[in-house]
Amino acid sequence: MPTEKLMALKARNLHLKNEQKIYQKANRQKKGEMLTLLEEVTGLGRKRLISKLGGDLEGQPRRKQRGRSYGPGVDDALRVIWEAFDYISAERLTPSLVRMAQNLAQHGELTVTPKLLEQLGRISIATVGRILKRIHQDDFRLPRSGPQEANRARQAVPMERIAWNEPEPGHFEADLVHHGGSSSKGDYVHTIQIIDVATGWSERVAVLGRSYVVMENGFQYISQRLIFPVRELHPDNGSEFFNHHMLAFWPNCFPGLKLSRSRPWEKNDNRFVEQKNDTLVRRYFGDQRFDTAAQTQAMNELYDQMWFYYNFFQPVMRLKEKIVFTDQQSKKRMRRRFDNAQTPFERLCVTGVLSSEEQARWCAYRDSVNPRQLRRTIYAQIDSLSRMPGAQVGVPVDVRDALIDLSRKGVGLAV
Repeated sequence: MPTEKLMALKARNLHLKNEQKIYQKANRQKKGEMLTLLEEVTGLGRKRLISKLGGDLEGQPRRKQRGRSYGPGVDDALRVIWEAFDYISAERLTPSLVRMAQNLAQHGELTVTPKLLEQLGRISIATVGRILKRIHQDDFRLPRSGPQEANRARQAVPMERIAWNEPEPGHFEADLVHHGGSSSKGDYVHTIQIIDVATGWSERVAVLGRSYVVMENGFQYISQRLIFPVRELHPDNGSEFFNHHMLAFWPNCFPGLKLSRSRPWEKNDNRFVEQKNDTLVRRYFGDQRFDTAAQTQAMNELYDQMWFYYNFFQPVMRLKEKIVFTDQQSKKRMRRRFDNAQTPFERLCVTGVLSSEEQARWCAYRDSVNPRQLRRTIYAQIDSLSRMPGAQVGVPVDVRDALIDLSRKGVGLAV
């Protein structure tokens, strides 16, 4: 029972106890007046009040306590599955419990039985949330920051934002995350990240500096790794995207590409990628400075692993409805409803963008990968990266040493 309702129930019973002695000694007329008043105060019916005031108001214990519907086996399974999903919310976790349990069992990470799979298939989101609270792991989120610069090349690009309910894959929001630490001096690493609005598909690549050479190299790597075409690119107003070189690169790479941009100082126009900047970049690297070619290469090796983990194993929720209503105080409110959580790859398959052969190939490869081991690899690479030394003062860094070899596979795993 919700806490506020329990408190109201206790307060009501206490009020009735205080009135009970007076009621039992009162005459018929007085009792009638008291019942009328108590109806308004407590919300109970007249006959219900007569029964309560004439009887025992002390609560009676249950004859039989209700037991737990799900035992320790479900708790243990959720602990393993939750870790494999990197501790996502119950709403995102619950729809994929059975599939992930079977996947982890295939790789020896979990022992499943028909009963366990049946329980995982019918357990509610609320129950999962309560269980996760018991096995809660520490989580942290760090703020993101980055400069914005004016640029004349952007003036020809219209200001708008991609609709939140865009059904077609290929409409990407783009942004740049700075890894300069407490200083913006010299060349340091940046993460280019693009997010598909329709499916939640994400792409990341690390570049050293912001010159045309490194930015083009990063964009080329992203374009060759994507398994579906880009139809629209929507960055903010940073000059690293809006310069004449980049405006020429993307339309040439994807003919018919639409370009749009955010309004100045309106971060909500790039809301999807801004959210992922926090959860998929800042959450792992914080505000640490990275400024060497070796660190850049290590980050790209890590991003190759994250590419598969987050696009094929991490379910995301998508807003499906906005309802505007007026509350009791005559104020306009909005209620948002989300669909069932699915991975970006699953959402992509539903759209029909991939052929049946491509879907079968990627599904077979996904099922062959141990997601829990993949997550361990990602965190081991993060720990290794955090211990790598930064650039030495007075020693020049050649950004060309950090360029990605575009001849290698676009996935850090052997596809």
